[in-house]
Amino acid sequence: MRKIIHVDLDAFFCAVEELRKPELKGLPFAVGGQPDQRGVVTSCSYPARKFGIRSAMPMSKAIRVCPKLVIIPPDRNAYSSASRQVMDIIRSVTPLAEQISIDEAFLDVSDLPEPGLQLAKRLQAQVNQATNLPCSLGVATNKLVAKIATDTAKKRHTGGGYPNAILEVPAGEEAAFMAVLPVKALWGVGPKTATVLEGMHIQTIGQLAASAPELLAAKFGKNGYDLVQHARGIDNRPVVTEREVKSISEEITFDRDIQDKATLLQILLSLSEGVGKSLRKNNLAGTTVRLKLRWPDFTTLTRQSTFNRAVDQDSLIYETVKELFFKVWMPGKYVRLLGVGVSGLVEGATQLSLWDSPETREKRLLEAVDLIHQKYGEKSVRRGYK
Repeated sequence: MRKIIHVDLDAFFCAVEELRKPELKGLPFAVGGQPDQRGVVTSCSYPARKFGIRSAMPMSKAIRVCPKLVIIPPDRNAYSSASRQVMDIIRSVTPLAEQISIDEAFLDVSDLPEPGLQLAKRLQAQVNQATNLPCSLGVATNKLVAKIATDTAKKRHTGGGYPNAILEVPAGEEAAFMAVLPVKALWGVGPKTATVLEGMHIQTIGQLAASAPELLAAKFGKNGYDLVQHARGIDNRPVVTEREVKSISEEITFDRDIQDKATLLQILLSLSEGVGKSLRKNNLAGTTVRLKLRWPDFTTLTRQSTFNRAVDQDSLIYETVKELFFKVWMPGKYVRLLGVGVSGLVEGATQLSLWDSPETREKRLLEAVDLIHQKYGEKSVRRGYK
């Protein structure tokens, strides 16, 4: 019987900022771009969430909802450093760890003698004490249920501050645990899928689990079979400890679907800058730029464009994904997820021309900006939106 732990750092960016600026504790604040530059909320504190503020919300709207909202520009270096500390602690518990984002990971602790709940409490205490960062954990026999356990533990938290919660789903109780939850709580069910299911009189995961797989397949194709299996608590995916680095990418799933063009373009710009910076930091460049887009019904599209040479410039990445974006998106259409990636990686910096070309000048500018960010933080210099 497997023992899987899912770890999720609570409001990670905000928790890091509170450590750096203790005066933020208890205040409604958001990490993200400035409202006059069409910035969006990347993360927000729990006091801010009480006003209805959420991630991916335009910062201009967040300010209207909460005029006293404090805006903190994101600092990728600080978040990456804190993430590495936490992941080192996780891997000290077991090498069978899979990091799925900057603030989430799965652990397979099946071979350890301690009960899963005891291991989770020990891991949470280690993270709390060593980093002063809060985290919530789910314990179950597979990744799917462990993830839902974490989400449920957070939602059950009613006190002030960070949840820092733990919830275990004992072996054999997976389906019963999920049965009473709404279908949208199932990992992989978006708003449109949930709406279709509700139109079929399927409102809970238990009702979905009791449905005929063929009926769901008729509506959702192969994904219909997966939905029923997942609703029954079945997930055989392993914890993947190592992956060959074939691409550098960043993506964001919105709390609520977005249709505003300016907001979507601003997010694409931010993602492109993050990918470009990661490429340069790792002395990499790539030949293929990829856009990932997910509609509310969870249909996911990928589009890509290939250069005849390797690139690592933010502007080239952004202009390419923007062009790909407008090939598939129509005004007013809602989007659930956006991602930007670069593949076809090669080591070594891109070759610069001996002549003072625009590309050469931008390359030098980006190198200078990276140094400024490293020394003075992300808010010291920002690219203008167009």
